[in-house]
Amino acid sequence: MKLSQELLNSLINITSNSAIACYPYIGKNEKILADKAATDVMRDQLNKLNIMGKVVIGEGELDEAPMLYIGEKLGVGNGPEIDIAVDPVEGTNFVAKNLPGSMSVLAISEKGNLLNAPETYMDKIATGNHVPRGSIDIDFTIEKNIKIYSEITNKKNSEITVCLLDRPRHKKIITKLQNLNVKIKFITDGDISGALLVTNEKFNVDIFMGIGGGPEGVIAAAALNALNCNFQGRFLFETDEDIIRAKEMGIKDLNKKYEIDEIVKGESIFCATGITSGDLMNGVIFKNDKYITETIFTHNKSILELVKKEVSIT
Repeated sequence: MKLSQELLNSLINITSNSAIACYPYIGKNEKILADKAATDVMRDQLNKLNIMGKVVIGEGELDEAPMLYIGEKLGVGNGPEIDIAVDPVEGTNFVAKNLPGSMSVLAISEKGNLLNAPETYMDKIATGNHVPRGSIDIDFTIEKNIKIYSEITNKKNSEITVCLLDRPRHKKIITKLQNLNVKIKFITDGDISGALLVTNEKFNVDIFMGIGGGPEGVIAAAALNALNCNFQGRFLFETDEDIIRAKEMGIKDLNKKYEIDEIVKGESIFCATGITSGDLMNGVIFKNDKYITETIFTHNKSILELVKKEVSIT
């Protein structure tokens, strides 16, 4: 097993330290500085790992430093070859405005096992592992998916909650859900965390759907795959530049519907540390000269686990 417990522990430390780096910027309306602080820590600490890592899901291109860019090589240059997906701060606006739900995120797999996603939109749908694979489909109508989910779970429409980004582009979806008497949980940003809400009934979200970032879709799929949950996605290309970039990354069928096992193959590790408190975990707390963080992670068909860390000021 190339993705060892030691590597998992290192990644938990990295997202924890990246989250701590954001702490001084919470509520300071400095989202760019917060993102830079987390990115700098994440890059520095990934470069100390005994891996041959390559960023396949990043924040930008080579000329957009200090972002962790797609294609960037990380690690000391020996050890396993690893594909890396990063989102040093998911929810930069949440950090800037001290709103719930921001987190620092990493996902890894063995080389070639994470889909290289272009910086474009993705249409997505996700459900928990209590739904048989293939029952819910992104190509079905909203009405059909809700009907199927209702039959599988024996829930009335009024007991079903759908989570999606609060965006004008979702107006038709929202209208249909309202006509079906389905409850809606709106999120303003952070569709990685939104997708993860289907993983446990305690979060009271049955289905995640809608259009969000493609890279975020791949990262969410890494966590959902380890939990045997369901995820489908299809990239949406708005410009010729998007299409050219996708083809350069090896995407041949621009209309392809990706199943979760096509997005993430084999073993993967996902971890996310809260920066500001949200549904999934608490944010960074500073108390008695120590930072306290909470991190959720998945590894090798595990449950979604949570670990709390204390980091003293040095």
